[in-house]
Amino acid sequence: MTVTYRQPGVVLTDRRFSVPLDHDDPAGERIELFAREAVAASRGGADRPWLVYLQGGPGCGATRFHGAESWLGRALRDFRVLLLDQRGTGNSTPANRQTLPLRGGPREQADYLARFRADSIVRDCEAIRPEVTGGAPWTVLGQSFGGFCATHYLSAAPEGLSAALITGGLPTLDGHADDVYRAAYPRMARKSAAHYARHPQDVERARRIAAYLAEHEPVLDNGYRLTVPAFQSLGMLLGSGDGSHRLHYLLEDAFVPTPAGPVLSDAFQEEMQSALSYASRPLFAVLHEATYGQGERATAWAAERVRAEFPGFDPEKTLEGEAPLLFTGEAVQRWMFDCDPALRPLRETADLLAARTGWPRLYDTERLAANEVPVAAAIYHDDLYVDTEHSLRTARAIRGLRTWVTDEFEHDGVRASGPRVLDRLLALARDEA
Repeated sequence: MTVTYRQPGVVLTDRRFSVPLDHDDPAGERIELFAREAVAASRGGADRPWLVYLQGGPGCGATRFHGAESWLGRALRDFRVLLLDQRGTGNSTPANRQTLPLRGGPREQADYLARFRADSIVRDCEAIRPEVTGGAPWTVLGQSFGGFCATHYLSAAPEGLSAALITGGLPTLDGHADDVYRAAYPRMARKSAAHYARHPQDVERARRIAAYLAEHEPVLDNGYRLTVPAFQSLGMLLGSGDGSHRLHYLLEDAFVPTPAGPVLSDAFQEEMQSALSYASRPLFAVLHEATYGQGERATAWAAERVRAEFPGFDPEKTLEGEAPLLFTGEAVQRWMFDCDPALRPLRETADLLAARTGWPRLYDTERLAANEVPVAAAIYHDDLYVDTEHSLRTARAIRGLRTWVTDEFEHDGVRASGPRVLDRLLALARDEA
């Protein structure tokens, strides 16, 4: 059953689809996908072509817009939009610590989740496209991990695409997860330095908080163990346009005086709980490194292993000296499955995925070199989450791809810019710019 309703400037319809869990076994088990169709309220839009939006992640449901805000308003001028909750996310068949035991033990859970990568997501798109568009190709807009999916789409099913628009999401085509993180840690250090240059008072604040955590290691109300590495992972904020400001305001209110001396304030602990918990997106943590898996080499907790090659991120050495504490970014590490109660039951499952080999290859370089689909990509200069050099190398490998490299925005440019990023990508894809 479909349900249609209105928000300011947009008519929304909730839609559900049934797809195979394993597309190589179409007669086998099926799962449900949820998607929200959006049409401009003032334009009708029944005759407009379709754009499907693939959210970043992995493991994140599609953006829940409040009316025709951000890039959606621009998209609705030209398209009907399908906001897809990728498998396992949002209102699609869920995959989390509560539901995964239905699959069996950790081995069965890992085998199940191995079908939740970009290759399966693209096959989901192709399975529902005939029902949505009547068989016509559609435009895909891929943000971050959604861009990884769009790149696989160009490799696996370009006949389903009229255009591909990628924002902050051109992946390395052949790099191992180790290569991804060897490029990432220097960016994390640069983003930390830029934050402290903007807010020099935060150097001492961050060191003071880290010293307190090293001594006390408090447990938050939801059961999260607040360690120093967990605190460092707040660097995820530095990948967004307003992230440095948000981090600054968080640090300035960390302590309150009590009869027993200064302690972390309830407000600070509540903010930390909200910022660090993966309860709302567990697949981000469980599948993050699996998104890079190709071939026989396991990812083997690459972010944690490679971190040891960058001693500046060692909090013990930092606190012994006078250097600023470095924050980390998009780096899922095994200790998170000990700290976060939403992840603890999935620790063995995550270990099995980290040890998994024989991943299918995600990108067909020969097919990409012969690409005929109009493609445009926004590459954010010194993007915290996706390496700029990796993205530029991939851009050169995709025939006809047009790039827009900018330092005006961070990784969340398509959201933060209103219509501007999408407008630019559409102009590039249409050879209007």
